[in-house]
Amino acid sequence: MSPTIILLCFLAYTAILFVITWLTARKSTNRSFFLGNKASPWFVVAYGMIGASMSGVTFMSVPGWVGTSGFSYMMVVVGYIFGYITIANVLLPLYYRLNLTSIYSYLETRFGFWSYRTGAFYFILSRVIGASFRMFLVVNVLQVFIFDAWHIPFFVTVLIFILLILMYTFKGGIKTIIWTDTIQTTFMLLSLVLSVWLIISSMGLSLGGMISQIYRSSYSDMIFTNWSDRRFFVKQLLSGAFIAIVMTGLDQEMMQKNLSCRSLADARKNMFTFTGIMVVVNFVILFLGASLFLFCTAKGIRVPARSDDLFPVIAITHLGPVAGLVFLIGLISAAYPSADGALTSLTTSFSIDFLGLGKRDDLPEKAKKRTRQMVHIAFAMILLVVIVLFRAINDRAVIDKLFTVAGYTYGPLLGLYAFGLFTKFEVIDRRVPLIALASPAICWFLSEYSVNIFHGYHFGFELLILNGFLTFAGLLLFRKRPVR
Repeated sequence: MSPTIILLCFLAYTAILFVITWLTARKSTNRSFFLGNKASPWFVVAYGMIGASMSGVTFMSVPGWVGTSGFSYMMVVVGYIFGYITIANVLLPLYYRLNLTSIYSYLETRFGFWSYRTGAFYFILSRVIGASFRMFLVVNVLQVFIFDAWHIPFFVTVLIFILLILMYTFKGGIKTIIWTDTIQTTFMLLSLVLSVWLIISSMGLSLGGMISQIYRSSYSDMIFTNWSDRRFFVKQLLSGAFIAIVMTGLDQEMMQKNLSCRSLADARKNMFTFTGIMVVVNFVILFLGASLFLFCTAKGIRVPARSDDLFPVIAITHLGPVAGLVFLIGLISAAYPSADGALTSLTTSFSIDFLGLGKRDDLPEKAKKRTRQMVHIAFAMILLVVIVLFRAINDRAVIDKLFTVAGYTYGPLLGLYAFGLFTKFEVIDRRVPLIALASPAICWFLSEYSVNIFHGYHFGFELLILNGFLTFAGLLLFRKRPVR
């Protein structure tokens, strides 16, 4: 594929986003930036959240997992369903009852200042690392296939990408994002469907024929019963439920979109609709993964050493220019929503949770808006620096570990919210940051040495549950004693 053609398609795609920005960001205020004036149509939010929840990591990694894990990831997805039901029936009513802009404000109401700042800090830390990692994957692909041809430095590529996201989120915030996410979700889904169709066509099969081949292969294995296996179905189910709760229900980026709906009833409709679409989309991604491996077998193609490379290698080098272009558009469509949503939610959390803009009645609207815009630019620059650092490290194993560490920070949020919702105890607020540091550290140690300590047991996603439990136990240990 010509780098010029790829670049033109990328620019045309970006131009569509800017048209939507122009239509949605006019007469924007802080309220529209943070909450979309609480006027977002629930069905638009539900559909757009699919793109926001699917990052470039998902788009490239999940198909590659099928080679060693089959369809076992569907057990995680089934767990998601229970997690999303919990969000709709427990967390959303709480957020709407308290009329929150930042969901971490609940922690101040329930426990105090240090608990509140701990929750917000962990979100910011995990989102900066996570969003940077996702953007790094996408920008790296663009660098290889477009900008290297013109000898443009990686730093400049990242700067262009960040500036584009900054420009179309700068004024409208969440009000703009719920509409751009809708377009991006559409392109991503079209990319998945077209990729499957191109693979089936190149193998001379019908859809029924591909389904039959996948069903007869080991790639369709879904339920693993060995308790020590990372793929053990009970661990997958439980992990999926808690992953959904923390990475959607306790995540400012995802909940900010829910809170932009007109009412609690609409937000619940959004969650249930989103759940149904999410199940179907994840199944299609796994189907694509199995199709890619069968394609390699049929064509005698060597499977890449890194499973993440399977989809891009097949699409770009073996299926022709159309498939390569479809893949790149899908990848960009999966990356943009996670990047723009991250930037907006980081701005919201820091502005509300650390600068207290929601409580600053002494400041005029223009001053608040100017402050929020400065925070927005600052976080864009932070993401830029972190992405460039990832490139400088140039060690995928190290970067993967950083991404995993960022995931550990959701455990303390799970423990804090569980303790707040399901007990009536007060805590020694100043001890909460220490508890929130100790829990992930213990989990990291157990994850590294679990095979030796627990006789061959491998931790998987369930480490999140343990992390939350340790935080809960720490809060229980340092709860306030009743005054006698």
